[in-house]
Amino acid sequence: MSLLEVRGVSKRFGGVQAVREVSLDVRAGSIKAVIGPNGAGKSTLFNLLTGVAVPDSGEVRLEGVALHGRPPHQVAARGVARTFQHLRLFAGMTALENVMVGAHVRSRAGFVAGLLDLPSTWGEERGIARRAREALEVVGAAGLAGQDARSLSYGQQRAVELARALAADPRLLLLDEPAAGLNMRETAELARLLVRIRERGVTILVVEHDMGLVMSVSDEVAVLAAGEKIADGTPRQVQQDPRVVSVYLGDEGC
Repeated sequence: MSLLEVRGVSKRFGGVQAVREVSLDVRAGSIKAVIGPNGAGKSTLFNLLTGVAVPDSGEVRLEGVALHGRPPHQVAARGVARTFQHLRLFAGMTALENVMVGAHVRSRAGFVAGLLDLPSTWGEERGIARRAREALEVVGAAGLAGQDARSLSYGQQRAVELARALAADPRLLLLDEPAAGLNMRETAELARLLVRIRERGVTILVVEHDMGLVMSVSDEVAVLAAGEKIADGTPRQVQQDPRVVSVYLGDEGC
């Protein structure tokens, strides 16, 4: 059963066709990767899925409900969370406070009311703090809760950003190059973490350049090149597809 359905999505920026009629499915409870050379349209596709950009044509549906055309906060409220290729943590806030921002997506009062510390929000804020601590524990960063997020190592900041996304209690988690900047040990830890997150019932769609990570954790892989999908299947099927081999090793190399 498909949790996410993408049908014929296209996006042009001026004279550049960033994404052209891309269709794909993400099965509930799976890890699916989107790979391709730089400029293939991967990040643009993520922006179209999360409401950061609006497709020129095509449809995006989560459990049959249309997401295309909705602003990012409405997409998030439907159960979609994401991380970014470049870290976006808030300076001057602890790791716990950064993660609490993600949990506020599901709150009734909202983030601003929480910042104002109104009596009506106190009980909900305690619940949000508890969920944030649980998310930090999931990613192995519980001990960092009270530290300034921007003072942490790069790998620790990556973990905090992932915890922030998990604190939103997503059904679908979109990860944009989560292994970027990580060393081999940290990447291996990330692979194990992604599997644990999937086992908790969260479906994952990941854009990633680290082929070792992609092939070790993914149930399915979609390949983009020049804005178009050229392959979609199991890791083994994709590795053996002549078009994929041509893109990575032939005249169109990375």
